[in-house]
Amino acid sequence: MLPAETRENNPCINCGKDECNCFPEQKVGIEICPNCKQGKPIGLNCSCWIIEKGYKMSGINDNGIMRQFGTGATRNSDEGKNDYEGFLSPSVIERFGEYMTKHRKQADGQLRDSDNWQKGIPRTAYIKSNWRHFMDLWKEHRGIATKDGIEEALCAIMFNTMGYLHEYLKEKNKE
Repeated sequence: MLPAETRENNPCINCGKDECNCFPEQKVGIEICPNCKQGKPIGLNCSCWIIEKGYKMSGINDNGIMRQFGTGATRNSDEGKNDYEGFLSPSVIERFGEYMTKHRKQADGQLRDSDNWQKGIPRTAYIKSNWRHFMDLWKEHRGIATKDGIEEALCAIMFNTMGYLHEYLKEKNKE
């Protein structure tokens, strides 16, 4: 990394910060691009070259900043984009999938499609069911055992909340 006084007004092409550690695997430091005067990893192409050659990608919150990895591969910056991998827990999603699979079997013994709920269930059905499952969660939280336990209650709340939001967004997006 260049000293702060050298990096002044020459932010990293990956994160845009004057001080960073975006390219630790290279262990070669940052140099100033002679073309645009921005900081870049030593020995790698600068974002100005990548953009100039027509590699600028558009997309969600594209800020025009490109990342170049030690392998030479390039990607646009992920700054400002949703980080689903960070927002979600694999173990929670896995448990929720188990819950959903278990509840695909209908009272008549038939197996419903996994996305059956997306066909449309009234929000009133979701909110009433959510309250019933919230009561189970509350009891479990207070040490009172319920028929199905806390995991089932939490997964049911997730399902009902997702279903309610799905219906709400469908209606909102019609406007």
